[in-house]
Amino acid sequence: MTKYRAEDLISFTTSLFAAAGCDGDKPATIARGLVEADLLGHSTHGLQLAAGYLRELESGSMTPRGEPEIVADRGGAITWDGRRLPGVWLTAKAIDLAVERVAAHGIVAVAIRQSHHIACLASFLQRATDRGLMIILTCSDPSVASVAPFGGRKAVLTPDPIAIGIPTDADPILIDISASITTNGMTGRLRDEGKRFTSPCLLDASGNPTDDPAALFTDPPGTILPIGGVEHGHKGFGLALMVEALTQGLSGFGRAEKPTGWGASIFLQVIDPAAFGGRAAFQHETSWTAEACRNTPPAPGVEAVRLPGQRGLEFKRRALVEGVSLYRGIMEALIPFAKKLGVHTPKEI
Repeated sequence: MTKYRAEDLISFTTSLFAAAGCDGDKPATIARGLVEADLLGHSTHGLQLAAGYLRELESGSMTPRGEPEIVADRGGAITWDGRRLPGVWLTAKAIDLAVERVAAHGIVAVAIRQSHHIACLASFLQRATDRGLMIILTCSDPSVASVAPFGGRKAVLTPDPIAIGIPTDADPILIDISASITTNGMTGRLRDEGKRFTSPCLLDASGNPTDDPAALFTDPPGTILPIGGVEHGHKGFGLALMVEALTQGLSGFGRAEKPTGWGASIFLQVIDPAAFGGRAAFQHETSWTAEACRNTPPAPGVEAVRLPGQRGLEFKRRALVEGVSLYRGIMEALIPFAKKLGVHTPKEI
């Protein structure tokens, strides 16, 4: 993998989105969000997405300028219509608003409809945890279906990711999971590379479990299995229904409206522990649990128990010193846009 300085990648990506027509702080926010995902090791949801976003700007499917429309605002509960503005920017803006208001309300929630895609959920969490706040972030795409409900074989849902940031006295716990076994992005990458999953993560069009990612791209298509798979997928199905209710139900726009175009419905909640048992007490409890998990004797074949986000934060600290490793094909996909928009590509290190 080719390595670049993180700040060089951020500067490059900022210039691309500015040249593509995004106004205000949108280019810098998008750039930092995408590079943060690669810093944390989420290579399918970082700069991998930039070329697709730039194509969406070219086609007019992503709105480059302006602000979201306020649908409702009760102080601690806000709803926006995202107007298909860049989802990375909308999500960051919504979290910052929730962080600003949470001291007054204790809990602040924001629902966003008609956003564009929001990239990697984990990359947003430290906007809250670095301030001692807990955050829950989730999204769905009501225009896409790739996951069948448990017991079915026709897609109705998306992978429906959910991320949770939990402050501790040391590193925060950064949970980033989905209601499905795998994601659309990873399935597409493995298909393109001619690889297979290590276990059955999908159903083919006939409803048979398979490890072949190509099953999602047949006609008719197969589906991604919910967490729990064939035997226990009711668990992932239940999580997906919760995510779709939070993101589409609360924002008042979703699958029932039959939207088209790559996008997202979003729900986020920022929680101030000071409004409950107190921040010190909160972090005393979360730190104790984190330490107890880390000190648990590992099972055979496991080196040590790791907390969610631990590897990503270690990866980030190393990458900030040694450089960010970009997955093959990412920079190659951006070079044509750089040439077209007159943006200099960053130097390798």
